[in-house]
Amino acid sequence: MNKKNPLLLHICCGICAIESINQLKQKNYKIVGFYYNPNIHPEEEFLKRKKVVEEISKIFDIEIIYGDYEPQIWFEICERYKDLPEGKKRCELCYQIRLEKTCNLAKKYKFDFFTTTLTISPYKNSQKIFEIGKKIDNEKFLKIDFKQNDGYKKTLAQAKQYKLYKQNYCGCIYSKRIK
Repeated sequence: MNKKNPLLLHICCGICAIESINQLKQKNYKIVGFYYNPNIHPEEEFLKRKKVVEEISKIFDIEIIYGDYEPQIWFEICERYKDLPEGKKRCELCYQIRLEKTCNLAKKYKFDFFTTTLTISPYKNSQKIFEIGKKIDNEKFLKIDFKQNDGYKKTLAQAKQYKLYKQNYCGCIYSKRIK
C-alpha cells in the first residue's frame, strides 16, 4: 500500500491507537483517526480518553475526527445484555455500533479503507471483530490484528513513556461493574 490509500482508523482509546498507528504507518497508509465510543461511561471517562486521543494526534501528527458522545444509542442496543459476561453479545453489538459508524464515515469522505484499534487488546476477540467488519463492508474493512508481534505490550510501553492516562476497564458501565 502507499500514501494514496487513505484509511479511517476507529480509535477506542488513545493508548490502543499508539501501536496501531505505528503499524499502519509502516504500511504507508494515510491515516485519519475517528474517536467514536458511545459505550464509555460515565461521560467524564469519555472525556479523559478523548484528551489522550488529542495528545496522540499531536505525537503522531494525524488528523482526528471526533464523534459525538451518544450513550443513549449504546444503551438502547446493549442494555438488555447487561448481565452477560464480558466478550459476549453485548460486546459484539458494541463493536458493530462503532464499526458501522466508522464505515459510514469512511464512505461519506471517500476513504479507501477502515479498521479499528479494538484488535490490539488481548481482551477483545479479533476474529469476531473481523466477522462484524467484513459483514458491514467486505471490501473496505481491513482485517488487521494489531496485538500480533507484541502489539499490546508495545503500546503499553509507549503509553508509559509518554505518561498517558490508562483506563482500567473497557469503557461500558457493565465492564466497570465487573471489575
